[in-house]
Amino acid sequence: MKGLVAVLLIAPFSALLLTGCEDFFEVEPQDRITLEKFWNEKSDVNNVLMSCYSAMQSSNMIGRMMVWGEFRSDNVYTGSNTDKDVSLERVLEENIDPSNAYTAWNEFYGVINRCNTVMLYAPQVAAKDPAYSETELKATIAEATAIRALCYFYLIRTFCNVPYTTEAYIDDTKKRDIAPTSFDVVLDSLISDLERVQDDAMTRYPESDSEKALYNTARITQAAIHAMLCEMYLWKEDYDNCVKYADLVIDYKKKLYDTKYAGYIMDSDNRLNGYPLVLDWEGRNSYYFGNAYTSIFGSGNSDEGILELTYSSNTGMLRNGAVNTFYGFGSGNDLRGYVGPSTYVSSDIEDEKFDVFKSKYDTRYYENIYPHGNKVFSIGKSVIRTVIVSVQNSTKPVAAYSSGYAKDNNYSNWIIYRLSDIMLLKAEALVEKMDNANDATVNNTLRQQAFSLVNAVNKRSVCQTNLTDTLVYREYNTKAKLQTLVLQERQRELMFEGKRWFDLVRRSLRDGNADYLVSCISQKGLENASLVSNRMKSTKTWP
Repeated sequence: MKGLVAVLLIAPFSALLLTGCEDFFEVEPQDRITLEKFWNEKSDVNNVLMSCYSAMQSSNMIGRMMVWGEFRSDNVYTGSNTDKDVSLERVLEENIDPSNAYTAWNEFYGVINRCNTVMLYAPQVAAKDPAYSETELKATIAEATAIRALCYFYLIRTFCNVPYTTEAYIDDTKKRDIAPTSFDVVLDSLISDLERVQDDAMTRYPESDSEKALYNTARITQAAIHAMLCEMYLWKEDYDNCVKYADLVIDYKKKLYDTKYAGYIMDSDNRLNGYPLVLDWEGRNSYYFGNAYTSIFGSGNSDEGILELTYSSNTGMLRNGAVNTFYGFGSGNDLRGYVGPSTYVSSDIEDEKFDVFKSKYDTRYYENIYPHGNKVFSIGKSVIRTVIVSVQNSTKPVAAYSSGYAKDNNYSNWIIYRLSDIMLLKAEALVEKMDNANDATVNNTLRQQAFSLVNAVNKRSVCQTNLTDTLVYREYNTKAKLQTLVLQERQRELMFEGKRWFDLVRRSLRDGNADYLVSCISQKGLENASLVSNRMKSTKTWP
């Protein structure tokens, strides 16, 4: 990656911390006799495969997705009672060493080991169980391969070089001290694996079965694999393949959209530029916006969803403890979590700076940021279930919030991929392709396509009954301006979803320096800003 060390956190590589050997499955002890008794039926394989998802839903694992992908960015800073978590304080201050609790990666390797174990035993089960068809076996292998790839993708974006293995650790005899494998080698291996299994993955679960229909976003499908390949190729700087897989996802979603809404005129004022996004506006003769937020984050598993770690509202089921702790719960001042929006973000529209959100009519500001009054704000996304933004008073939009999830009872989904994310990844790739197009006509086409994608995502969130484009095409007439536009739109659209830090790192890798990253982090208002800025300019300690 151009000689840069793309690490988020500094961590020791002296030992591979696998939890799979001790506690990857609750049937103990996991000796040879137990293994022989267990791996006999298709249901045995499915149980372990499902345990991969439940493990990813744990507070520790989602918490690291949040900390690694978001908390060091310009979006996030201290919230309420942050001092209860010293490691978190140091992450937010960009003061991280190997002793930091958030350098632990064992949850990810625990899931990786479960996947490796499924791939080891599933073929043996298929040979024993006539009810386990070859097609089902291939789908199982594809699903386990994709979950493993997703875990490794988080690890390499965070730590750069990591221990890499595709072998299952099922006893205490195997060596666990594995030397790190380079970012590029792991990334190439993940892409190769996903390319190999993509056609075996489930395309779609039946809509006639309400539980299985939920699997279309709650489990790995072919669309989820295509989304992963889209992003992985973007990190590899293979922009043609990034666009290829983005188009597969977009086309798939468009077919579903056209089928579901056949005969209806959904986008009457052309907000979505023909893309199958969820409309935010409740329709003509209405002053109310917020429908997209309620659908995507309130209800979850929306038409836009591709892969979500899905929780149930049923009593006794697992809860999204990470969002509860970090972002908040309840109502009023209790809503504040350990982290909150940075002042740079939270004061943007209140102080009419418009550095982040380009207009007071961007519903995402009101959906992402929860105001407590007196310039105190907390994160609303995934904490508040519904947000209704009214523009009946033309002076300024007014947001009405439902109460937040009660303490220890947050069952909001954690979204890993959704359609607007993929659209913006494609836009980023199209802009980078302009480097290779010597023809002015080709460059102009790429510019138009990229802008159309960004503008569709932006217009969806403009809370005006008489739509006025916030983004003006002629203002983005250079590649540099388009590059900035895409990342700014990703910041607005995907704020607090664990994406922003990775976006900044990817941009800096491509640039070959940390200038853009440093300029963004400097907006955060760190007390040690000068020290952090100097440290980040050195790629060996970067970020």
